[in-house]
Amino acid sequence: MVLLVTACDSQGEVSFPTTALTIKTSAHTYTFTVEVPRNQQEMAQGLMFRKTMADDAGMLFIFSEPRSITMWMENTYLPLDMIFADAHGRIVDIVRDTTPLSRNIITSATQAMAVLEVKAGTVKKLGIQRGDTLKTAIWPASN
Repeated sequence: MVLLVTACDSQGEVSFPTTALTIKTSAHTYTFTVEVPRNQQEMAQGLMFRKTMADDAGMLFIFSEPRSITMWMENTYLPLDMIFADAHGRIVDIVRDTTPLSRNIITSATQAMAVLEVKAGTVKKLGIQRGDTLKTAIWPASN
């Protein structure tokens, strides 16, 4: 189920549609509520200007085809872990503890179809590794 929430505060912070996402590791399955940008403008906005995020929240960027995905942290105040997944939801790369407000380019090590951004430290805390899987109803290829 997708819940549409749109709001803008004085900082320009925007909320996007949300959906449930699970990460299945070798030991556990974890559930997150993730925001999903629907177009290029929303993807460019991403998590910019956010000052807080719940431990079980994130943002899922889904691309139309596999590619080398590049991201950056401009205007993003929260340190993040970035989890890159292929067309089947299999995690193919992880970048931990990104630097807030940085303009450095972060690139997936291999072609990916999606990137999940979560609070920095989540990957380590939950033991998420390459080969684990992401699943969500709005991204049928991951099911």
